Amino acid sequence: MAAWGKKLGLPSAAEALPGRSDAMPIAARHEVLGTALSGGFEGFERAIFAMGCFWGAEKCFWNRDGVHTTAVGYTAGLTPNPTYHEICSGRTGHTEGVLVVFDPALVTYADLLKTFWESHDPTQGMRQGNDVGTQYRSGIYWTTEVQQALAEGSREAYGKALAAAGFGAITTEIVAAETFYYAEADHQQYLSKVPSGYCGLGGTGVRFEADAA
Repeated sequence: MAAWGKKLGLPSAAEALPGRSDAMPIAARHEVLGTALSGGFEGFERAIFAMGCFWGAEKCFWNRDGVHTTAVGYTAGLTPNPTYHEICSGRTGHTEGVLVVFDPALVTYADLLKTFWESHDPTQGMRQGNDVGTQYRSGIYWTTEVQQALAEGSREAYGKALAAAGFGAITTEIVAAETFYYAEADHQQYLSKVPSGYCGLGGTGVRFEADAA
């Protein structure tokens, strides 16, 4: 355990927790939008983002026009069907992610990237504000090659804007989406259930110009 220190290094496959075969039980419907939380996404596009504590991150997206549903979960890690306690140990490799299911005719992926970049500080590595650990790293997990190209272009463009404002280099990882493991039911739409709940998100104040990507 001591090898992880403040959990700022990702575990190897041999070090990762074994997990389990059973998926996490979740509610059928979104607390705010009333749409299905899992499945029935035909005709929509999927995007996955990580930007620190997923409670506030999810709220950033469910408020967007054109978003069909959102859910919080664990992504880009090693342990199958991890629990919240396990991912906080740093021994699963996951980050706290938000699944965004959207209608591309009503909101573009570039619009969602703008929300992503402006809603957190993507230069902080394995942390976001006072939240420290591998589960708080910034990430974009693309589901199509078009998303990949847009995400990588946006990182380059926003990196220039951040540098001009005196910020360091972007540490956001951009990789293909793998399995998205839904988090426990009480984490889903948490800030709707607990409006005064914790939200550690804070942007840089630097605008993202979608046309520059």
